[in-house]
Amino acid sequence: MFFKAFFTNSSGILTSRILGFFRDLLTATILGSSIYSDMFFVAFKLPNLFRRVFGEGAFNQAFLPGFFNAQFRGGFALKIGFFFCSILICLSLLVWIFSAPLTKLLAFGFSDELITLTAPLVAINFWYLLLIFIVTLFGAMLQYKRNFTAWAYSPALLNLAMIIALLLARNSESYQAILILSYGVLLGGVAQILLHCYPMYRLGFFKLLYVGFKELKNASNPQKSTKQISYTNKKDSINKSVKGFFKQFSPAMLGSSTAQFASFIDTLLASFLASGSISYLYYANRIFQLPLAIFAIATSTALFPLVAKYIKESKESLALKELKHSFWLLAILLSVCTLGGILLQNEIIWLLFERGKFTRTDTLICASVFSAYLIGLLPFGLARIFSLWLYSKSKQALAAKISAFSLLVGTFCSFLLMQYFGAVGLAFGGSISGFLVFFLTLHFFGWNRFWEILWNPKWIFILALILIAESLVLVGFKHYIFCL
Repeated sequence: MFFKAFFTNSSGILTSRILGFFRDLLTATILGSSIYSDMFFVAFKLPNLFRRVFGEGAFNQAFLPGFFNAQFRGGFALKIGFFFCSILICLSLLVWIFSAPLTKLLAFGFSDELITLTAPLVAINFWYLLLIFIVTLFGAMLQYKRNFTAWAYSPALLNLAMIIALLLARNSESYQAILILSYGVLLGGVAQILLHCYPMYRLGFFKLLYVGFKELKNASNPQKSTKQISYTNKKDSINKSVKGFFKQFSPAMLGSSTAQFASFIDTLLASFLASGSISYLYYANRIFQLPLAIFAIATSTALFPLVAKYIKESKESLALKELKHSFWLLAILLSVCTLGGILLQNEIIWLLFERGKFTRTDTLICASVFSAYLIGLLPFGLARIFSLWLYSKSKQALAAKISAFSLLVGTFCSFLLMQYFGAVGLAFGGSISGFLVFFLTLHFFGWNRFWEILWNPKWIFILALILIAESLVLVGFKHYIFCL
């Protein structure tokens, strides 16, 4: 069951990321690393951040336990849905009205003229937050039935919609192109919702939501009911479940999004650097996120129910066994990706992006940023599986404090390093944050438990052998076959 869920999530993420690379390739070809690409990435940053924060476990970690325990599941899900949708609709309207001040906050280093041009893009892209929340809610409900397919593959539809938008805009003036691309984001969100509709209908969740609507309606109008159950108790039961969700959701959201918040802050800081810096960070971070998502996020998504179940049943030895297997799987995969990415940093960026308006100079700078990000790949990935131990023991608040402190230190390092190394310094500051969150998570997980997992001569030898062989192969490849 674990491997089925792992491969479903991994294959869906891989499909999405492949389409995402085609999207970025088109973006780099059509817009290059110009002020227009910077404008779109600023506008897309907030909804993309929201998508990653919700989509990479935070919502599920709070919603699924509450959904399992709720006596009135339809009312519980619907009330949460109504709350978030109402908030997001109001926020989207406010952003539409006050788009210029918000854009100034997102890109404080932009001139007034650029703020004026970017503000409409921010307002359009912000509506994607509402769409992606509906997708997240539907996806979480489907995972209750261990149906991961629609959830895993829906991000591919966003990338596909953006690719189509870019193809339609390839002959347009640059500003018109990013305007079309922004509307493509919204169409992608609608497509993601539609993909979830059939499994939602087939598994009876739309019927459950309809029942939930009647539960909420009757709970607010007790005189109209003929049921024997107390409507006061029904209302209290639903409210109790919702309160339990929000108690867990806020710290889980912060704990799951250290890398995303760091990237968001990097964009703000990069707006003070030379033109194209935001784009370098975006392109490099997109590649960095690929192994993190395919291996670390897919593993943690599939592993969390098992670890939580064993800890709930007081079977910590079995939970540690699952963590040990996942640790060495991730350690090998992420180490290979880190070493390979650093050795082939120039070749990777050249292959993916150097065409059209993306020049050789852009390649070399972006490759350095990519290498700085890769330094933090292993700690960021491994921290995700050890944080599951804290979540399973209902220590979301502790995980949130770890993330907040690490983010604060990483932001300080980014601000300091950008003075000397520009965009590369921002990326390296994010990696420092990854190491800090990893070591702090291990501290509360327990160093004795960690050493028991780490001390495995067989796997240490295998990892060292793999990395030595990889180094020799890649160095030989660069020297004798491909010299960039």
